[in-house]
Amino acid sequence: MTIRDNLKRVEDRIADACAKANRDPSEITLVAISKRKTVADILEAVDAGLRHIGENRVEEGVEKIPQVNAVAAGRVVWHMVGHVQSRKTKHVLRHFDTVQSVDSLKIAKRLSRLSREVDRRLNVFIEINVSGEASKYGLEGYNWYGNASVREKLWHEVSEIVALPQLDVAGLMTMAPFDAEESAIRRVFADLSGLRDEMAASLPAKLPELSMGMTDDYQIAIEEGATTIRIGRALFGERL
Repeated sequence: MTIRDNLKRVEDRIADACAKANRDPSEITLVAISKRKTVADILEAVDAGLRHIGENRVEEGVEKIPQVNAVAAGRVVWHMVGHVQSRKTKHVLRHFDTVQSVDSLKIAKRLSRLSREVDRRLNVFIEINVSGEASKYGLEGYNWYGNASVREKLWHEVSEIVALPQLDVAGLMTMAPFDAEESAIRRVFADLSGLRDEMAASLPAKLPELSMGMTDDYQIAIEEGATTIRIGRALFGERL
C-alpha cells in the first residue's frame, strides 16, 4: 500500500471516531511521524497531502528537514515530538516550528531564553506524564485530581511555563501506556482532557490543543478530545 492509500484509511478512521464523538474531523490535526523514514518517504507523504511532519530525534530532523524543505511543494510544519536534551535546544529552534515535548520547566526556560536571543516565538505543548510510568517523560501528572501535592506542583510548573515570554503554549501532550487495555488507555486520555479543562479555567492560558493518540490508540484519543494525533506506522509502515 502507498502512503496515499494509508492516509485515506487513517482519514476514514478519524471520520469514524469523530462521528462517534459528535465531532468535526476538521478539528483534528494529523502529524505524520517520520522517525527512521527517508526524505523520499516524507516527500511522498507531503505529496499525498500531509503538511504536519514530526520527528522523535533532533539529529534526524537536523539532517532531513533542510532536504525536504528545499524541494517540497508547499510549506511543511515540523513538530519535535521526542525528548529534547538541553544541549540540543539550539538545533530544535533552528529547524522545528513546534515542540510538542516540553517535559520540564528547565527545558521550557531554556527554549524561551534561546528564542529571545534569536527574536522568535516558539509554539509548544507541555508534556504531562499522566500514566505515571517511570519510562515516560513529562511533568508529573499521575492522579493529579486525587493527590494534592502532585496537583500543587503541576499547577506551579505549568503556571511558570505559560508565563515565559517567548513561548506560545498551545496545549498539553501525553502518551498512553503501550499494550494496555482500552479502559486504561481511555483513562489516561480522559485524565489529560480533564486536566486541560481545569487548568484553562484557573490559569491565564486556554490551552486549546490536546496532543494525544498514536497509531494504536488514536481513535480512542479522538473520542476523548484529542485535537492533534501523532501517527507513524499507520502511514509509513513498519520502521526498519
